[in-house]
Amino acid sequence: MTDTVSKSMRSRNMSKIRSKNTKPEIQVRKYLFSRGLRYRLHAKNLPGKPDMVFPKYKTVVFVNGCFWHHHSCKYGTTPKTNTEYWLNKFEKNQMRDNSNYQTLESEGWKVLVIWECQINSKNRITFLENLYSEIKFS
Repeated sequence: MTDTVSKSMRSRNMSKIRSKNTKPEIQVRKYLFSRGLRYRLHAKNLPGKPDMVFPKYKTVVFVNGCFWHHHSCKYGTTPKTNTEYWLNKFEKNQMRDNSNYQTLESEGWKVLVIWECQINSKNRITFLENLYSEIKFS
């Protein structure tokens, strides 16, 4: 199957995808801030530059996009064109993520990974309440 848009249009579309301040990330940040948790954003001094760092609780949070990190949900699909490239890219992303998580854990950080589909689900409020409790009381 061929791509339905031109190569230049595909490049333009892909260049617009953000790695920081995504909609799911902002939703999590707003909820946790409203509950009184304070955090640092995208700490460059930590492996993987976690989306949120809670130094008081020695906890980091990554908000992962299901497509880019190839989550096993309906959003974690593999494109039908250039499949080999994408599978290789997803594998490298997952290996890098796991390496970063292990390094952080070995340095004493608690690592929490949130998936885009968890934020987009109907149970979002319950999920965010559980996340708050896990950061605050664990």
